[in-house]
Amino acid sequence: MRLLKYTVGWLLSITCLCAHAQITGGQYAFEYLRFSNSPEVSALGGISVANPAEDISLALQNPALMRPGLHNQLELNYNDYYAGIKVMNLQYGYHMAKINTSCFFGLQYFNYGVMDNTDPVGNINGTFHPVDYALTLGASRKYLDHWRYGADFKYAHSSLYQASGAAAMVDVGVNYYDTSSLWDIGIAARNMGVMVKKFNTANPSEPIPFDLQLGVSKKFKHLPLRIFATLHHLYEWDIRYANPDDLNSTNALGKNDTVKDNGSHFGDKLFRHVIIGAELTFGKHVVVNISYNDLQRRELVVTTKPGMAGFAFGLGVNLKKFQVHYARTYYHLAGPYNELGITMALNRLMGFGKSGENIHWNAEYPDWE
Repeated sequence: MRLLKYTVGWLLSITCLCAHAQITGGQYAFEYLRFSNSPEVSALGGISVANPAEDISLALQNPALMRPGLHNQLELNYNDYYAGIKVMNLQYGYHMAKINTSCFFGLQYFNYGVMDNTDPVGNINGTFHPVDYALTLGASRKYLDHWRYGADFKYAHSSLYQASGAAAMVDVGVNYYDTSSLWDIGIAARNMGVMVKKFNTANPSEPIPFDLQLGVSKKFKHLPLRIFATLHHLYEWDIRYANPDDLNSTNALGKNDTVKDNGSHFGDKLFRHVIIGAELTFGKHVVVNISYNDLQRRELVVTTKPGMAGFAFGLGVNLKKFQVHYARTYYHLAGPYNELGITMALNRLMGFGKSGENIHWNAEYPDWE
């Protein structure tokens, strides 16, 4: 329990230090680091720090979720985002039995295509090609019977028009999972670091999108159902955007009046931190996910036609050698984002004879030992 006390105390200290921060759009560099890294994560609302599923992509959500059962697992997905943006994610895990440490690697890549370089009056003076990427390397270890702790190092880079920037960051996490009661609790502090290359050397370093997240999930013994609840932006209470347009109304004469807002908006401020989700299992191989992200809906919904903004759905087929996951996320009325990813158990797909045995390539370990 000493490790837990130290970890909680350290995370609370971060909360206190960052409590003055403002959470509004467009104020951070490397915002793509908040983007979901797999269909499984997207289907659960974009954040999943307390999920014991056999999916290597979850290690990039909370490094403590890396474990022996994810040994030699490789996940790939490459999808079209809005406006033709290409999104690629790669995750790989390997368990080092001699030192009882589970390691993982991740790559996030965003290709924004070729854009025209225009002057103020619209004349085209060539093209440029903006790209973002992040490399992650991490590890986790077991503590007592039900605990795991982990950390990773992350290097993020952005290439924009005539400017580029880079940052070095770490994520840390703790996870508690009881295979008897089927409760999972996870906490992760993500994107803690500094700029190592500023976009403009004449300006101060841009802020990095730190987040402190807490998740809980519970699977029922006699129902094929697991429910999820995730809290994000725990270091800042008020992440509500007070839209000035919400204070305008039209009177009986057709003129616009400005309404004074005296409400505390407690419920609005609270639920913007919340993501809820569920996973339903059919037989041994098929899972269906559904989730709701309140912040996403409130920030992107069109009030006159709200649609499904903030909701996400997923479908997974889990076989012995492969997993295939699909997610459909409703960010906005403009249309949903569809993702498809494949996970391969390399130790079950191929072997390298004696060489493979020497590096434990074909080894299989208990998922939560």
